[in-house]
Amino acid sequence: MIKIENIYKSYGSLKVLKGINMQIQKSEIVSVLGDSGAGKTTLLQIIGTLLKPDSGSVLIDNTNIIDLKDKKLANFRNQEIGFVFQFHHLLPEFTALENICIPGFIGGANKNDLIKRAKYLLKVLKVEERAEHKPNELSGGEKQRVAIARALINNPSIILADEPSGNLDSKNAKDLYDIIFGLREEFAQTFVIVTHNIEHAKLTDKIFTIKDGLINND
Repeated sequence: MIKIENIYKSYGSLKVLKGINMQIQKSEIVSVLGDSGAGKTTLLQIIGTLLKPDSGSVLIDNTNIIDLKDKKLANFRNQEIGFVFQFHHLLPEFTALENICIPGFIGGANKNDLIKRAKYLLKVLKVEERAEHKPNELSGGEKQRVAIARALINNPSIILADEPSGNLDSKNAKDLYDIIFGLREEFAQTFVIVTHNIEHAKLTDKIFTIKDGLINND
């Protein structure tokens, strides 16, 4: 599903990733664990096609995304990868339903089909009654569920989550992981979750730990 080989990334003289190798199978839920500044987010951005490595390859379903040109890369990102962030990044002027639909509109999906799927995802995530509420009217846990629905709207094969529980209390964090495992059963997506929380990491199928620019499969 995802095969990462010899990924190097530096910022000037600072070497962040020093030869990362990892493999993730379809429908696995894995954690990338490490201290602040270890390079977790950099790695996630490379997998998500938001950042180019200095060298190495990232194969997703046998497509080396490093070789894709701008337009094909943007289309691949829109259709195959969903993103969930710690601080949600919902657009404040739009309702929950509208926020969820945005990646679908960008991808050119049929409006009626898109709204139908968005409502279904809100129901699956148990926030259907919040569809017409704007982000400032939602709790932290509700915002994160809406963000997950947005990540799922184009039915991507991979969901990348950067500290998705970092801004939640312990109950909402546990609920979030329960949701993620439920979504895996429902949609067979692959989840890559960056975290610094070892207890949350232990909930996933596999842990990759970054230290000194290298990764270990624990």
